[in-house]
Amino acid sequence: MRNAQEFKPASWLDDRVGCCLPIWYCPFLTSILTSILTSETSVIHNMKTTRFFSVFLMVAVCLSGYAQKVITAQSPNGQVSVNVTLSDRIYYDVVSHNETLLKQSVIGMQLTDKTLGANPVLKKKSVRTVNETVKPVLPLKYSEVENNYTLLTLDMKGGYAVDFRLYNDGVAFRMRTSFPGEIEVMLENTVFQLADNCDLVLQQPGGFKTSCEESYSIVKSNEWKKEDRMSELPVLIMGKNQKILLSEFDLVSYPGLFLKGNADNSLTATQPRAPIEYEDQGDRSHRILKEADYIAKTSGTRTFPWRYMLITQEDGRLAENTMPMRLAQKCQIEDTSWIKPGQTCWDWLNGIPYGQDVTFKGGINLDTYKYFIDFASRNGVPYIIMDEGWALSTRDPYHTNPDINMPELLRYAKSKNVGVFVWLPWLTVEHNMGLFKQFEEWGIVGTKIDFMDRQDQWMIDFYDRVAKEAAKHHIMVDFHGAFHPSGLEYRYPNILTYEGVRGMEYNGNCTPNNSIWFPFLRNAVGPMDYTPGSMLCAHPEAHRGDRPICPGVGTKAYHMAVFVLFESNLQMLMDNPCRYDQWPDCRDFLTSVPVNWDETRVLAAKAGEYIVMAKRKGQKWFIGGITNDQPRELDVTLNVLPEGKNLQMTSFVDGVNADRMAMDYRQLKSSVTKGTKLHIKMVRNGGFAAVIE
Repeated sequence: MRNAQEFKPASWLDDRVGCCLPIWYCPFLTSILTSILTSETSVIHNMKTTRFFSVFLMVAVCLSGYAQKVITAQSPNGQVSVNVTLSDRIYYDVVSHNETLLKQSVIGMQLTDKTLGANPVLKKKSVRTVNETVKPVLPLKYSEVENNYTLLTLDMKGGYAVDFRLYNDGVAFRMRTSFPGEIEVMLENTVFQLADNCDLVLQQPGGFKTSCEESYSIVKSNEWKKEDRMSELPVLIMGKNQKILLSEFDLVSYPGLFLKGNADNSLTATQPRAPIEYEDQGDRSHRILKEADYIAKTSGTRTFPWRYMLITQEDGRLAENTMPMRLAQKCQIEDTSWIKPGQTCWDWLNGIPYGQDVTFKGGINLDTYKYFIDFASRNGVPYIIMDEGWALSTRDPYHTNPDINMPELLRYAKSKNVGVFVWLPWLTVEHNMGLFKQFEEWGIVGTKIDFMDRQDQWMIDFYDRVAKEAAKHHIMVDFHGAFHPSGLEYRYPNILTYEGVRGMEYNGNCTPNNSIWFPFLRNAVGPMDYTPGSMLCAHPEAHRGDRPICPGVGTKAYHMAVFVLFESNLQMLMDNPCRYDQWPDCRDFLTSVPVNWDETRVLAAKAGEYIVMAKRKGQKWFIGGITNDQPRELDVTLNVLPEGKNLQMTSFVDGVNADRMAMDYRQLKSSVTKGTKLHIKMVRNGGFAAVIE
């Protein structure tokens, strides 16, 4: 087999009229042509040879029609198209706004006994347009969205098919198979061949065992070599005129996709092989003893994950991405009324209260958790999370720490209308799947499950089993130590959020220079357990601290803003209640920020540098803006507001000394109307936050 870039179809051949392979693709005809062109008798001076050459060209074109077929489909507005070439493999080009972004990329899959996509023969082609309205159970960005796309289906001889969805803002494709029994997938022959060299924004782990918390790196597509670290998803492709957000969706009983470079502008699929022998390694990990030679053993009749590309000419559209919502399967939970997203207090980073009202010994005990519950109750925060230490042993979820008195704590929380989540290592969950039934009986509403750190098929199945079993017993789930959201959260919306991000737990290593990418990458593909809400703030060079006093990096206004910008169905208040009470204006703002939204609009953005975003819940708008380590002055227009209304805006801005003293901020009040121009000034590592009502 040739690699993707070796095959170059003739640009003058139009697929819509039934087209042909260029004559140099046919080896037999090429050999004849070569002998003619190298003949001692010049074609120019030999009329007979000239006639023969003309006939030869016509025959070549006709014969080559059997070797290739090119199929074109367009998005509903005609601005995005794919050209699928069926020759020795399945190739495709992606064109957006008259610019070729991907050229001769490859789709294929190697099974034990056959290669899907090798010498493909088309049985049937269908094209239809879909236009529907999608309303998610948990509206992370929008309460509803139009799902309008062109569906191109290519059914191939040999029991498989390829589906393309062409959206006005992107492309998604997947494979389908129709084989009896089970199949073994050895590897994917998936190649994303970029048409031009460009920067790639990547998270590059040292191997397949990763919590997906690496800082972003930027590499050039023609310099990313095979021996370099691979990348997990999502990946941001920074083209000159357009950007592509590349990720996957509908990941079911199949390993997650990683990508490798080839120093030639191509991104090649690589995936972890399926573990078949393993043993416990401590209380929160497996030691894999033996791997299969396949990446997945799975049903022979199924759909495989979508690989999708959000394409945009405006950076802000990355942060508004709704492709996951549009690709999602139907919710599998019939009654979702018990699934209630919201904010939660959290004790891990800043768990020791202090101050005049604290007359008890702080720690993992009943008095401390009651203190958290009281704060949550009086501020309308629906949950608290009890992190490691609530159980007597991390391996045993049924016997609790006696200092907590769990029955009394749960009784007290219920009396205050506060729900309780408890933390667990995933391995403890795996060995005790009955705990969900027990938790329901106790009155626990959710679990925070940690340290999965893998994306092989076995672990993807674990996520699925947890979602189903938890749903049976009305338990919500926060997947910490996890990879990016890939569709499970739509099938089972009791899965509220995932980590898979360098969040506040990294303390001084969680910097605005890295976090500025989150709206454009990680949060663009789904909910993100970042743990925001720091009340103590410092610039990177001045940051000091660790548990139980963990400041955040960035200004105070920055940390107010990320509570609006960063999206999670279980948004954590990472600081201690005593510190929120020291800044009641900040406390009242943070605890008023919704976690689900009716509308999301980016007002200004440049990927990796700054973003200002407005979000609406009902009649109220919130605004969050942050910058990297460079100061910004931006003018934005409030065109999102309703006509003819004078509204009150309460804003939090960087103080005059915030460029040196990150704690410096000002709360301001002003009147605004539709069309009001805001001048936003942010210092380095700074921000802007506001509510309009």
